[in-house]
Amino acid sequence: MKPLGPIPAGFEALHGELAISGRKVSSLVEDAGRTPLFVFSKGMIAERIASLRAAMPERLKINYAIKANSFAPLLKHVAGLVDGLDIASGGELAMVQAAGVSGERVSFAGPGKRDEELEAAIAAGVTLNLESENEARRALAIAERLGKTPRLAIRVNPDFEPKGSGMKMGGGAKPFGVDAERVPALMREIVDAGCEWRGLHIFTGSQALDADALIETQANTLGLAHRMASEAGMSLPKLNMGGGFGIPYFNGDTQLDIEKVGTALGERFETLPDTLADAELFIELGRYIVGEAGVYLTRIIDRKESHGETYLVTDGGLHHQLAASGNFGTVVRRNYPLAIASHFDAEPVEVANVVGCLCTPLDRLADKAHLPRAEVGDIVAVFCAGAYGASASPSAFLGQGPAEEMLV
Repeated sequence: MKPLGPIPAGFEALHGELAISGRKVSSLVEDAGRTPLFVFSKGMIAERIASLRAAMPERLKINYAIKANSFAPLLKHVAGLVDGLDIASGGELAMVQAAGVSGERVSFAGPGKRDEELEAAIAAGVTLNLESENEARRALAIAERLGKTPRLAIRVNPDFEPKGSGMKMGGGAKPFGVDAERVPALMREIVDAGCEWRGLHIFTGSQALDADALIETQANTLGLAHRMASEAGMSLPKLNMGGGFGIPYFNGDTQLDIEKVGTALGERFETLPDTLADAELFIELGRYIVGEAGVYLTRIIDRKESHGETYLVTDGGLHHQLAASGNFGTVVRRNYPLAIASHFDAEPVEVANVVGCLCTPLDRLADKAHLPRAEVGDIVAVFCAGAYGASASPSAFLGQGPAEEMLV
């Protein structure tokens, strides 16, 4: 038997079924017309952002990284609750524009930006987080051709490695950002070229659950930003400190202590150097804002036995939930939080494997999980599905197509 991850707080049983935002899953599926189905809770998202604001220093602003979940109704909802949006492609720029978000509230990071993406971003007034000297010069040339003053920041590849991050985005040789020692010279170059200077973006890693490690990373980030600004002989109008706040996915994971992080950051803000004294200070979060507010619902279409093991075969799978299948950056597969949604308050009585409908042994949603008895027609819920589910899974694989999505 392999343990399941912890089900996030905020979910309850209603007449025996899992309820999301006060509605039974059977009712939600009926409204959607089919499974598989992602359901996202507006209330849980709003509560998460409110708790963040309460824990963090008042001065700190919050950006939403839309790569985590770009479902249009959810994106519009979150945009009204945060201070800005972070994008990583021209396609995501089109999404935020469709949501009615002004380019002044948007920043654009990511290596390999095409000329047409740079042009669209400059025309829309988006802040470009430059990933290289070449990208800076292309952006300046495009802006001159357009007759526009570009908003330019520099993404930094820091000279320290973060601790406690599940995925490291900075430190050492990386395709992301400009190596820290080269940043001051590029700062002077783009300011001298007449851009609207928008500061630095220092994103070091993601999925951190260790408050002390995150506090150390934030302190290192502020120190590095000051050092680079001092070497360049200028102050920073803005510093995006990245994010990295994680959520518990697996057995043994615990919630990040955001109060501890916020208290330490507030103390740092009280003694900022002159280079940062007037800067707008941001964190950039995706998963932490929406991850626990989403549930993936999939229906059991077969129950079978093989060599003494029970398999619950669903109409969903890794084509919608690549991360839950264990194929999105994990080395050892562990079970996400999962439940038989049709019998949410029932006691577990059997050990079963929950698998998807794809013709590959990689399509697994739970291994040897202790579950209530489930039959064909019952609904399975995979939790922590609000981030990097639909937006990071191969929905076209084997012609299966995307899942339905719903904001309630």
